[in-house]
Amino acid sequence: MTARKTTLTAAAFLLSGTALMAQDVTLTIESWRNDDISIWRNQIIPAFEAAHPGIKLDFQPTAPAQYNSALNSKLDAGTAGDIVTCRAFDASLALFQKGQLADLTDLDGMANYSDVAKSAWSTDDGSQQFCVPMASVIHGFIYNADAFNELGLEEPTTVDEFFAVLDAIAADGSYIPMAMGVNDQWEAATMGYANIGPNYWMGEQGRNALIAGDAKLTDAEFVAPFEQLARWSDYLGRGFESQSYPDSQNLFTLGRAAIYPSGSWEIAGFRSLADFEMGAFPPPVQNAGDTCYISDHTDMGMGLNAASPNAEAGRTFLNWLGSSEFATLFANAVPGFFPLSNAEVTLDDSLAQEFISWRGDCESSIRPFHQILSRGTPNLSNESWGTSANVIRGGQTPADAAAQMQAGLASWYAPQQ
Repeated sequence: MTARKTTLTAAAFLLSGTALMAQDVTLTIESWRNDDISIWRNQIIPAFEAAHPGIKLDFQPTAPAQYNSALNSKLDAGTAGDIVTCRAFDASLALFQKGQLADLTDLDGMANYSDVAKSAWSTDDGSQQFCVPMASVIHGFIYNADAFNELGLEEPTTVDEFFAVLDAIAADGSYIPMAMGVNDQWEAATMGYANIGPNYWMGEQGRNALIAGDAKLTDAEFVAPFEQLARWSDYLGRGFESQSYPDSQNLFTLGRAAIYPSGSWEIAGFRSLADFEMGAFPPPVQNAGDTCYISDHTDMGMGLNAASPNAEAGRTFLNWLGSSEFATLFANAVPGFFPLSNAEVTLDDSLAQEFISWRGDCESSIRPFHQILSRGTPNLSNESWGTSANVIRGGQTPADAAAQMQAGLASWYAPQQ
C-alpha cells in the first residue's frame, strides 16, 4: 500500500510538472483603442491563439486621452503589459530612448514593411526600429457618387479637371461643391495642405529634403499647395469660416455637399450616416501622366515592453502582425485603417478597397511635418494649421504663409538656419 501511494505521488508530481511546463503564456496588450475591444476579443485574438497554441492575448485598453500618461506611469512602475501600442513619432521614440521599448530592428517581420511605413517608429537616422508598423490612414477626397451621376461628372485626375468639376457643381447649385470649414484650423492643414501637397513636393523626396535642410518652405513646391488652397474658398459654401469639423461631416452625410476632402478614417462613420453611394479619388496631379503621391500616414504601431518576461512570445506576436492573416482581419474589422505591411489584402468595403488600391498606383508619403520638424517652438505642424486656414479664408497670401512657417522653423532647427 505504501509503495502504491509512493507511485501515485510521483505520478501526480510528474503530471503537475508537465502541466506547469505546458502552461500558457499570456501577453497583455496596452492600447488607447478602447473602441476596438470587441474586434480584438471576438476576431483578432481567437485567430492568433488558434494559430499559436501556448500563447494567450489579453487586450487591456485605456481611454485615449489618458493613454500616454497611464502608460508612462506603468512603465516607470514596472507594471505595464508585454505589448505596447505605439503612438507615431516622438512619444514612442522617447520611450525607446529611455530603454522602455525593446529594439526590434532584427525582428524577422520587419522585412514586410517599407522604409516609409517604418519611419514613424525608427530612430532619426533610420538605423533602429522599436515598434512594428500596424495601421495607417490615407488622405484623399470622398464624394457623393449619386450626385456625380446626377450631374454627369467623372472623377478628376488633374488639378484642372478638379476645378472644372467644382465649377460644374457650383453652376448647378444643387450641392455645395466641397464641405470643409476652417473654424477648427487643423482640418485646413490635414485635409488641405497635407492632402494635396505630396503631389507638389514629390512625397518623401520633398519631406526628407526639408529635414536635411536641402529645401525650404518658401520653395515653389511648398508654396504651390497654398496657392491651390487659396482657390478653394469659392467652393466651400456660405459661412465656411465659422464651420466646424462636425458641421462639415454633417453637410456631407446629409447629402448637401458633393465632395469631402478628408481621408479613409471617415469611412466607418460615413457608412452609418450617409444614405447615398460614395466614391473616392486621390489628390489630382498637376498634369496628366504625372506620378501621383498620396499621404499614407502612419498612425499606430506595436512594440515590446523591454521589461517583459515574455519577450519570445511577444516577438512571435509582433511577427504575426506582418502576416496576411492579420492584415486582412484588421483592415476589414476597422475599415479605413489600413495595415502597413506588404501583405496582400482584400477588403470587403468597396470604399476602403478604393483607398488602399492607390498604393499600387501612387507613391506613399506621410504628413510633412510630423517627423523631427515639430519638436521645437513654434511647432511646425501647429503653425501649418493657422497658415492653411488663413490662406483659405484670404487672410494671408500663400507666399506670406510659407515665409511665416520657414521663419518659425529656422528659428530653432539648425539644418534650416
